[in-house]
This record gives sequence, C-alpha cells and structure tokens, in this order.
Amino acid sequence: MVDAVFLPGRSLTRSILLLRGRRPQEARAHYGGPVLADAFRWIRNTPSAVILAAQLAAVLAYPFLDGSTQGRAILGVVQVVVVLSAVRAVRLSPALSTVAIALGVPTMVFALWESVTPGTDWVVLTSAALHIPFYGFVSYAMIRYLFTDDVLTHDEVFATGAAFTVVAWGFAYLYSAVQVLWPGSFGAHEPSWFDLLFLSFTTLTNTGLADFAPVQEHARSAVMLEQIAGVFYLGLVVARIVGMAGRRHHADR
Repeated sequence: MVDAVFLPGRSLTRSILLLRGRRPQEARAHYGGPVLADAFRWIRNTPSAVILAAQLAAVLAYPFLDGSTQGRAILGVVQVVVVLSAVRAVRLSPALSTVAIALGVPTMVFALWESVTPGTDWVVLTSAALHIPFYGFVSYAMIRYLFTDDVLTHDEVFATGAAFTVVAWGFAYLYSAVQVLWPGSFGAHEPSWFDLLFLSFTTLTNTGLADFAPVQEHARSAVMLEQIAGVFYLGLVVARIVGMAGRRHHADR
C-alpha cells in the first residue's frame, strides 16, 4: 500500500483515496458498507434503545407540534408505531404478540382521530380507554423481558428506561380520562395533554415538580396509584441489578 501523501489541489481525504487506487465513490461504498452494517446490527440487537430514544424525542418534539393538527396526528401515530416495535424488542410469544397488535391497531386509529378532534370528549375518552391497556400491556411485557434470564444485556439496560417512559405515557392517558369523566379534577383551568404527561413524569419519579395538582378525589386516587407504581418499579429494577451482581460475584469465586 502506498503511504498517504497530500497532493496539491486535493483534499487530504481525496488524496489518500487516489493514492490507494480507489475513486471516492468506490471508497464510500467500501468503507460506508461496514459502518452502516454495524449501525443496523446495533439497532437490531438493542431495539429498546431505539424505543427509548423515540420516546424522549417525542417529549422534546411535542411543544413544537402541539399547535399543529398535522403535527399532533403525525406524533400520535409515530408514537404508537414506535411502541408497537416493542413487541419485537421484548421477544413476545406469538400469542402475546397478537394481543399487542390487537390493542395497538385501534389505539393508532384513535390517536390519529384524537389529534384531529382534540376537544371531542367521547373521542378523548375512547382513545384513553385504548391507550391505557395498550401501554399497560407493553409495560408488563418489557418488565417481563427484564427478568427472563440471569444475564443483564445492554438492551435490557435500555429497556429499563423505555419501560419507564411507557408507564408514564399510560398514566398520562389515565389522567386524561379522569379529566373527561370528572371535569375540574386538576383545577378549574383544565391542563392540556402535555401538561398531564408532565404531571405523570413528575409523579412517577416522585419529584413533584408540576405547577398544578389533583384537586378531586378520583384524580388523587389515580396519582396515588402512579406514585406506588413508581416506587415499585424502582424497587424491581434495583433488586434485579443487585441480585445479578450478587450472583456474578459468587460465580467468580
């Protein structure tokens, strides 16, 4: 192989490629192929990371799209599609995969419908009634996936965060249903769905940063359920990691 020498009038990268006897187009195919293959392999092996990234991206994107009907529609459908991909991530049995798809398809339809008619109570309520069991089932499936073996993989680490965000989304839809059924549950000024998602995250993490609070009994009951779920989930994850570390320590002896 010829040593790389900078050729006058050529960029350093192009000079190296020319001295190696490759055209830039050929070199991109030669070096880009393995890089892309590695990227796709990483995505295939860690789908929970993709789900977590998509969930967090939706949180960041929602404030920019909230005023747009098309934006809300796209975000709602993409959100359900991404979570449906969790079916592959958690390696469900065919029967459980069928359940997830059966819940996910109508959920996607009403996510789109709700984004078009956000003020229609029966649409909001039906959408919440579909989203709650869908996100609950996916949360169960991902937590089940975390406890399938005695080896903590990189994907399972990302799955802990992905499952956490899925639980938060599910409770946000529960709050939305409570607000429709019992108006004024979260104050005289009804919070938006994104405000309810913010309340869900602050409740699940037990940080209490929301600038509004449940003021009626049904809303407070729902918030207490999420507080318990947050503590329970943290205990499960910590017990899982500590237990596996202990088994590894004994195995190394």
